[in-house]
Amino acid sequence: MSVARKGADGFLFQIMLLLCAIWGLQQVAIKVAAPDVAPLLQVALRSGIAALLVGLLILWQRSWQDWIGCTWRGGLLAGVLFGLEFFFIARGLQYTSASHMAVFLYTAPIFSALGLHLLLPSERLRALQWLGIGLCFGGIAVAFGAGMNWANMNRQVLLGDALGLAGGMAWGATTVVVRSSRLSEAPPTLTLFYQLGVSFVLLLGYVLLSGPLAPVRWTPLAIGSVLVQGIVVSFLSYLAWFWLLRRYLASNMAVLSFMTPLFGVTFGVLLLDEPLSLNFVIGAVLVLLGIMLVSNHAWVRKRLHRWRLAAQR
Repeated sequence: MSVARKGADGFLFQIMLLLCAIWGLQQVAIKVAAPDVAPLLQVALRSGIAALLVGLLILWQRSWQDWIGCTWRGGLLAGVLFGLEFFFIARGLQYTSASHMAVFLYTAPIFSALGLHLLLPSERLRALQWLGIGLCFGGIAVAFGAGMNWANMNRQVLLGDALGLAGGMAWGATTVVVRSSRLSEAPPTLTLFYQLGVSFVLLLGYVLLSGPLAPVRWTPLAIGSVLVQGIVVSFLSYLAWFWLLRRYLASNMAVLSFMTPLFGVTFGVLLLDEPLSLNFVIGAVLVLLGIMLVSNHAWVRKRLHRWRLAAQR
C-alpha cells in the first residue's frame, strides 16, 4: 500500500537545513585535509567506509537477494559514474576553490534532465525547463569568466571549474542510469551500495596504480575529515534523504536542496577565506535559478498561476 507523502513542514525544513549544510561542507572538508591526505585517497576511503556500513545494513535487512540478478549491470554502470563524479571532484579541488566546486557540481539536474528527455517519453522537457537550461548554461559561461583571469592567465582555476562541471555531468548521468533501469524499483540501499562499492574499488585502484603515493599524515584533522565524510556524509545523510523521500513530496525536498550550493559557497568563504568575484556570484545565481526551473518546473508553474490569479482579483 502506497503511503501518502506530506508537503513541506517545519520538521522537513530543519532536517533539510542540516543535510544541506552537511553536503555543502564536504568539498571544504576535502580541501582542508588535502595537505595531509590526497583528495583522491580521501574520496576512495570515504566510499569504502560508507560501502561497508551500507553493506552491513543490507545484510541485516535481507533486502538484496531478489534484486541482484536484474540490477547488477545497471548497478555497475551507476557505480562507475559515481566513481567518476568523485574523481572529478577530487582532481578539481586541486585547482579551484570549494565554493566554485559547490556550484558547478550542482549542475547535475540539468544533465540528468537532458538525458532523461532523450531516453524516456514521460520525461520530456517543458518550455519552462528549456528556459532554465538556457539560464544555467548562461550562468556557467559567466561563472567561467570568473575563473579565467586573462591578465594572469590563471588557467588552473578554469581547469578545476571544468572538472567540477564534469563531476556534475557524471552525477547527472548516474541519475539517468538509475531512473532508466531496474534500479529505480530496487531498494535504495542496494543502489547506494553499488555506487559506493564500485567507486571505492575504482578510486582506490587508481590511487595505487597511478604512481608513488603522496605522503600521508594521519593527523586528527585528516582522520576526522575522512570519518565525517564516510560516516556522516556518505552514509547517514544519504539514508536520511531516502527516509525523507518516503514521507515527503520529492518536489518540496528538491526545492529545499538548493540550499546546498549556498552552504558550499558560504563555508568556502568563511572557513577557507576563498575570494568571490562579481562574475562568479552573478553566474552562480543564474545557475541556481536555471536548476530551480528545470527540477521544479511544476512547483514554479503552480506558484506563477497562483500569483496571476491573485493579481486578477
